[in-house]
Amino acid sequence: MPEGPELHLASHFVNETCKGLVFGGCVEKSSVSRNPEVPFESSAYHISALARGKELRLTLSPLPGSQPPQQPLSLVFRFGMSGSFQLVPAEALPRHAHLRFYTAPPAPRLALCFVDIRRFGHWDPGGEWQPGRGPCVLLEYERFRENVLQNLSDKAFDRPICEALLDQRFFNGIGNYLRAEILYRLKIPPFEKARTVLEALQRCRLNPELTLSQKIKAKLLNPDLLELCHLVPKEVVQLGGKGYGPERGEEDFAAFRAWLQCYGMPGMSSLRDRHGRTIWFQGDPGPLAPKGGRSRKKKSQETQLGAKDRKEDFPLSSKPMSRTRRARKHHPKSIAQQPEGTSLKQNQETPTALKKGKRRRRQASTGHHRAPKSKPDTQPREAGENSAS
Repeated sequence: MPEGPELHLASHFVNETCKGLVFGGCVEKSSVSRNPEVPFESSAYHISALARGKELRLTLSPLPGSQPPQQPLSLVFRFGMSGSFQLVPAEALPRHAHLRFYTAPPAPRLALCFVDIRRFGHWDPGGEWQPGRGPCVLLEYERFRENVLQNLSDKAFDRPICEALLDQRFFNGIGNYLRAEILYRLKIPPFEKARTVLEALQRCRLNPELTLSQKIKAKLLNPDLLELCHLVPKEVVQLGGKGYGPERGEEDFAAFRAWLQCYGMPGMSSLRDRHGRTIWFQGDPGPLAPKGGRSRKKKSQETQLGAKDRKEDFPLSSKPMSRTRRARKHHPKSIAQQPEGTSLKQNQETPTALKKGKRRRRQASTGHHRAPKSKPDTQPREAGENSAS
């Protein structure tokens, strides 16, 4: 989902593309959106944007002499899972454009659209930042750092550091991919207790005899976790483009994918935290790792391709072991699954499981009994099939 850097990139996009454009008329909301109507109408107004953490404020400013007389209006957006802004020709609106701002005539009509495929995004016409969110990790670094270190007694820091990093009261702008990249660079186990990690930063003091330039250099060479919460998002903003996004095939995301070191990368392990969010890491997960959680390692592309080829060569072996007993009865074994030395004729002479009930009824009526049947040697073969898949 969009994180702090993506919201900042979106604000840059709005400010650059809308610079010099004059918008006019009503703000149009799609009929399927459950978000509130935007009570704004002006014959001429400008649009500007400002991001803070995981929120973006859009300001509509009427021009002098515009009608009807209108005060500026601010909307605060939260992007949810898939929100973004696009500027398009008015006659070619994208799908899922749930809020539209149209340019005024006589220039070719354009529309600034808030596009949200999953409809988890939200806008608030009140224009206020969401209460309870902490300072922005990008724009308010000193206040952000102070807010964390002065509140380490909060129960949020009893949890693993990977979960604490998603708490927007303290880490406003940090999301799933950023937490993985930050912890990976410092080799911090994701399920280490948050307070244990952060209390060490309170005790860390630079040599007071160092000059200011020496202190800055030391910080850049050996940044701590809170400093990386500022520097890593800043790197994504400097990449340009759109940062993280669901359109994995778009060329615009190539720089971002090349920048990633841990999140979703081959060779990395993953676990789900108690909120069901996947955390990527390398090495020991830490003492607070969920009990019974199975760490999965991401395979390289070559390994994935090889596994795909094997499945294509042996399609029967890829069937799961959790078939019901009834399903097994109605799926006789194929010729390819016969043990070595068993002929097709032998297989045809052996009664199938499908006729088992009829055969027993026939035996009961005739009084004939068949010799006890030994258990078929299927278990080793099924186990082998499962491991191969």
